[in-house]
Amino acid sequence: MIYITRKESFNAAHKLARTDWSEEKNLAVFGKCSNPNWHGHNYELFVTVKGEPDPETGFLVDLKVLKQIIQTQIIDKIDHRNINLDVDFMQNKMASTEILAIEIWNQLFPHIKDAELHSVKLYETQNNFVEYFG
Repeated sequence: MIYITRKESFNAAHKLARTDWSEEKNLAVFGKCSNPNWHGHNYELFVTVKGEPDPETGFLVDLKVLKQIIQTQIIDKIDHRNINLDVDFMQNKMASTEILAIEIWNQLFPHIKDAELHSVKLYETQNNFVEYFG
């Protein structure tokens, strides 16, 4: 079994807040991340797939194809967008990094054919990231 990872990046704004809570409660729970005027991050996305290399090519997957899947299913939908308002797969969901990683997995999973999706790792900041294994 071999693992290969493709790294992509995107910029996006979001806000952590519950509409059924007061601004005071959102501030107490989510801190500055509940800013009514939003805030943004330069996200780094790592998509890892696993399987056995093709004996003829030596490749597990064609990385150009994996890149295109990530581009079409994720980057085109989220880059320079507001995650809470503009991203179809995040509608009515908390825009935390944890939920975002799960939803990125859900978008990618049906499109990866030549290997098995192993993990989605999403860096929100240099110091904070999540990893989801499905």
